[in-house]
Amino acid sequence: MKNKIDLVISWLKKGERDLRVAMRELAQKEPFTDIVCFHAQQAAEKYLKGYLVWLDIEPKRTHDLEDLVLLAGTKDKGILVLKDKLAELTPFAVEPRYPEFEVPSLKDTKRAIKIVQELKSYILRRLPDKVKNEADKG
Repeated sequence: MKNKIDLVISWLKKGERDLRVAMRELAQKEPFTDIVCFHAQQAAEKYLKGYLVWLDIEPKRTHDLEDLVLLAGTKDKGILVLKDKLAELTPFAVEPRYPEFEVPSLKDTKRAIKIVQELKSYILRRLPDKVKNEADKG
């Protein structure tokens, strides 16, 4: 079984990989915005779950980012400033998998990436350098 730091790093690396995939696709001439938004949501979820482990909170098995940020807010009230922004990403966890999902605009897609980057930055500022350096390796 992994120790706490290794588990946090594992979650953050997975989040970093999702963010990189999203940004790589976004850089294409005609990006698949639904795929970018899906990976943005996944990245945010994994960053949050890693941070929850850091805070000694068992991550819930959910895709609802608002629930996860509220859980983190029980030990870090500052993260609650991101609650409404993160709630915007929650629908991208499941809905892009279905044909009736409306494909997000490029503007909304770029906003999704910006929200994840803001969350990532917030979380990394609160972690020790050892964790940050390992997590950024993806």
